[in-house]
Amino acid sequence: MVEAFDAVDIIIAKRDKHELSTEQINWLIDAYTRGFVADEQMSAFAMAVVLNGMNRREIRDFTLAMIASGERMNFSSLSKATTDKHSTGGVGDKITLPLAPLVASYGVAVPQLSGRGLGHTGGTLDKLESIKGWQANISNERMFEILEEVGAVVCAAGSGLAPADKKLYALRDATGTVEAQPLIASSIMSKKIAEGTGALVLDVKYGTGAFMKTKERATELANIMVDLGTDAGVKTAAFITNMNTPLGLAIGNANEVRESVEVLAGGGPADVVELTVALARKMLALAGVEGVDPAENLQNGKAMDSWRQMITAQSGDPDASLPVAKHSNTYYAEADGYISRQDALSFGYAAWRLGAGRARQQDPVIHAAGIDLLVKPGDKVTKGQAIYVMHAEDEAKFARAEESLIGALDISAEWVEPEPIIAAEIG
Repeated sequence: MVEAFDAVDIIIAKRDKHELSTEQINWLIDAYTRGFVADEQMSAFAMAVVLNGMNRREIRDFTLAMIASGERMNFSSLSKATTDKHSTGGVGDKITLPLAPLVASYGVAVPQLSGRGLGHTGGTLDKLESIKGWQANISNERMFEILEEVGAVVCAAGSGLAPADKKLYALRDATGTVEAQPLIASSIMSKKIAEGTGALVLDVKYGTGAFMKTKERATELANIMVDLGTDAGVKTAAFITNMNTPLGLAIGNANEVRESVEVLAGGGPADVVELTVALARKMLALAGVEGVDPAENLQNGKAMDSWRQMITAQSGDPDASLPVAKHSNTYYAEADGYISRQDALSFGYAAWRLGAGRARQQDPVIHAAGIDLLVKPGDKVTKGQAIYVMHAEDEAKFARAEESLIGALDISAEWVEPEPIIAAEIG
């Protein structure tokens, strides 16, 4: 076989800030997927993209080429409209858990293909595996059955979706090229478009506990992804949301499930409820369901009914007790005043060190490990008041977790207004 292009020529073109043709991009992804383009060549190309970027047409072509590297799902046989949500990840971000059954309770199908956590950001599948019997891996046939009968599925993505992205993602992680906006956008959107959903709402986070540290960078990424979805015929919108502070009060796996069930029962922390309802409203609107207030189905039990059906359909027991850690340590306020800062990244690292996250993809997580916050920014505290509790199976893990939280929380004499959870909406 005579190759149409040469990898070195494409690397040099992007290094020298030239625009790549559709044909060059298609060849590069195909040749990399089949092993003709070597990892070191793709690493050099990725670094050239970090330094010089891509325009909208190049990013679109790159995304479509990654989709074309594998299979593409099609939900047109369902009797319901489909809508999905993707979050760029953060600390305490359990929104998928209450959101999927809430949207499903309005007769819309939510095919949520999710992943596992790595580092300080928790994975949705890890959280749900806290539930006795629950299975992440199901066949495509079973997925379609559950979507038709229940309306919501949260499961592991099959290896056939955008295999080029899986290969490139691992390479970027090892070569310092994760932060290239075009590569982040094409990675996320190639998988989401390949999933075949009719509508997509993106939750793009910024702040210390997020991948994007500034609102400006998050907005730039969101705009790229909304354009990609729109160009591919998927109704796409985005929210820019704050991740300077952990989301909700629970950070971990089992305790985040517990908090999600509280939201589905009509309670739960105000920030989790606010974001869940806002995302649900937009997902429903894109799916053609307008003029409803999703908060109602959190209060009347319909979302909880969907949750129970969703968990049961994947062999889980919604009534089973969730894991509880052997050891807990409570920590106390060192002064009177108001909580003015609660650093998301620090708390994320602490939960990770307790065992709630993993350092390598193959590592297990400890479902009972994590942190329960007892206060949020804006709350008044008195010296000696309990402010958070750490949970671990191994007492030796507390010391390193505590190191992560040195300087992570501020108490001020004057009240400081907490930052809003939703900063902007696109589309």
